[in-house]
Amino acid sequence: MNKIRTGDEVIVLTGRDKGKRGAVTQRVDADHIVVDGINVVKKHVKPNPMKGTTGGVVDKTMPIHQSNVAIFNAASGKADRVGIKLLADGKKVRVYKSTGEEIKA
Repeated sequence: MNKIRTGDEVIVLTGRDKGKRGAVTQRVDADHIVVDGINVVKKHVKPNPMKGTTGGVVDKTMPIHQSNVAIFNAASGKADRVGIKLLADGKKVRVYKSTGEEIKA
């Protein structure tokens, strides 16, 4: 079970975007995620008349390793760790480690 999923609000722990918050837009692979507005780089793009694209410098959001982000707990206003709790009916749910309350996805 992934502790950080698409749609979660996360906060960056390390790097040049430390302290910024954003929503996870996609999971690239098992370890990397794309967060909206985080790790934005300038990419030089060649023009392609066959596709109708113009060349120039564009902003592109690059993936970030999931160990460099933590889920944002809105109740406390801080970053929090994620735990897995087994319910009585056998379902697994994600919970905040600090409070033990369930994470609404």
